[in-house]
Amino acid sequence: MSRLESIDTTHLRWFVAVAEELHFARAARGLGISRQRLSGTVIELEEELDTKLFVPGAQPTQLTDDGQALLGEARELLAAAEAAAPAPETDGSERLRVGFVPGVTVTKWERIWADRFPDIALELRPIPMKDQESALREGAVDMCFVRLPIDREGMSAIPLYRELPVVVVPKDHPIALFEQVATKDLTEERMQDASDLDDAAMTMELVAAVSGAAIVPHSIARLHHRKDLVYRTVTDVRETEIALAWPADRTTELVEEFVGVVRGRSQRSSRSPSGQQPDKKKQPAKKPVVKKAAPKKPAAKSRQGGAKNSGKRRGR
Repeated sequence: MSRLESIDTTHLRWFVAVAEELHFARAARGLGISRQRLSGTVIELEEELDTKLFVPGAQPTQLTDDGQALLGEARELLAAAEAAAPAPETDGSERLRVGFVPGVTVTKWERIWADRFPDIALELRPIPMKDQESALREGAVDMCFVRLPIDREGMSAIPLYRELPVVVVPKDHPIALFEQVATKDLTEERMQDASDLDDAAMTMELVAAVSGAAIVPHSIARLHHRKDLVYRTVTDVRETEIALAWPADRTTELVEEFVGVVRGRSQRSSRSPSGQQPDKKKQPAKKPVVKKAAPKKPAAKSRQGGAKNSGKRRGR
């Protein structure tokens, strides 16, 4: 039994929000609660677990080793709880179902969507990597954060970011002394098969048990972080790529809106359906009004001789 199963899932979700943001104020805003309430909950969680989850006084906020380990456990427990939850009854209201494979963090996009479209439900569903393509083609989700490659036929996909590969080794391993290594440095190691990322937790268990090594994407190493293991960047292994994918023939307005959120478009962007303004009927251009210049008054004729000469006669 996990040590977290007795803890309120809401409190675990709040902890994950802080751990991912590494900023209490931002996490509190995203959760819609006060910073004081969030800090108090984290303190209660530390007391309940009898360990420090964040480095006291660290600026910026930093997780302790126990905090890193708890983050991986909490993510797994929350994902399992969400997967086991009964599907909500459809009431005809709009919703968007978005899947994500292990290692992908969707908290930021979930928060932006809730701010922009509070009346449209965003259902986030953890999807095993082996099922990422079938979940899309069979309609289990409308979109999915996938790890490439996938079969692109009939699919739209937006590459988002690349992940560095890392090698995971026991904490007291000689490789732990370096910041990065090459594959030639691992030729003498007992390498564990890490191709099945859905079973990464067991891979980490094997590395710890037999003092071997395994190469996995950086996010997977973080997700399954353990106090007795460390990971170091591998310089000559191909990076993995995360993309947002969906069936091309199901590109709805909600899909386009979510693409805009993920790509960082503003709410008023003309490239998103909600930011487009209806075309106004073109009115015939009005001819400019040309004002006629006022006629100039004729200059007054000057009198000869002036007023004092008007009553005099000329002499003969």
